[in-house]
Amino acid sequence: MNSGKVLLGVLAGVAAGALLGILFAPDKGVNTRKKIVKKGEDYADAVKDKFDGFLEDITSKAEEVKEGFTDFAEQVKSKVTDTKKEAKA
Repeated sequence: MNSGKVLLGVLAGVAAGALLGILFAPDKGVNTRKKIVKKGEDYADAVKDKFDGFLEDITSKAEEVKEGFTDFAEQVKSKVTDTKKEAKA
């Protein structure tokens, strides 16, 4: 199973559990709504942080691939140039 899906499932379960815990806690409605909003903001921040980390990883991997292709292209160009020189000689 994909670790991203597992992480998403765990986060969803934690969020649902926290929401139910707050809803059934004996507290005033105003306080409960404030707690729900606060938890929602906390989870949104956590998801944003995870997404930012994911984007950084993808960007890093893309840069590595780009550098690899650039190096490969330079090697091919060098070999073609060498082959042309040998052919002329």
